[in-house]
Amino acid sequence: MFAYVVRRVLATIPVMAIVALFVFSLLYIAPGDPAAVIAGDQATPDDVERIRASLGLDRPYLVRFGAWVWDIMRGDLGVSIFTNLPVSTMIRQRIEPTLSLMVVTLILAVSIAVPMGVVAAWRQGTWIDRAVMAFAVLGFSVPVFVVGYVLAYFFALEWDLLPVQGYTPFARGFWPWLENLILPAIALGSVYIALIARITRATMLEVLQQDYIRTARAKGLNQGGILFLHALKNAAVPIITVIGIGIALLIGGAVVTESVFAIPGLGRLTVDAILRRDYPVIQGVVLLFSFVYVLVNLAIDLAYTLFDPRIRY
Repeated sequence: MFAYVVRRVLATIPVMAIVALFVFSLLYIAPGDPAAVIAGDQATPDDVERIRASLGLDRPYLVRFGAWVWDIMRGDLGVSIFTNLPVSTMIRQRIEPTLSLMVVTLILAVSIAVPMGVVAAWRQGTWIDRAVMAFAVLGFSVPVFVVGYVLAYFFALEWDLLPVQGYTPFARGFWPWLENLILPAIALGSVYIALIARITRATMLEVLQQDYIRTARAKGLNQGGILFLHALKNAAVPIITVIGIGIALLIGGAVVTESVFAIPGLGRLTVDAILRRDYPVIQGVVLLFSFVYVLVNLAIDLAYTLFDPRIRY
């Protein structure tokens, strides 16, 4: 197992190197002169040259890339062109809402989708199975922002049950914090729930046909124990894999969800930076999201050691 863990950890190094190269190149692959685009139509040539110097565009590509990587290793993600604040400070100010939204969405999606998939497989061919599959198709088909607007209209505007926008820090209390995240988490998690439920059902259907499941039934074990203790454990590897892959859905969906519900997180920061062409902020946020995604997939790979006996030793 130790050799497997070391191989997986080392495999993340070239991945992050490629990601860093791509993120840094965003400034250079943008159409036109980045400095002129950032400066705007009313800028003077001196303003353009000042921005070029601040971005390092007057230096060779490899020299600038090496200096950028060195700054990142020291925790320096650059300075915002428009606010003159360090990018790391801006990310630190916005990370709590995004992290809270993703954690609540993940817990909600897994706690709903896995039992749905298990029950659908158990009741294959019944109305329960068809209802779960219909929900999964609907969850894949309806965009996140549409689900968000529908939820906001009914639960916030019509029934006045939950707040429609904003974010309350966790330090102000658990319920005020959670209250602002319920509707965004449901909207963001709709696609995630559909994905996990379908994979869980498909995997459980395969496992329930195995001989040891029939043996467990013949011994008189209760159905709940067979489903959740025996079958689900052996179906866990594909489910964990899709949960890890689905983190990308959460990261991408957070940008849209935060815009719909006016949550001041990293998604809103990314949108604002793109609209203002604040390249240092864009680079910092994209690099952070990429690092989180790679880290989550590494954790999923390491979790295989708990469920797959072939790589335990």
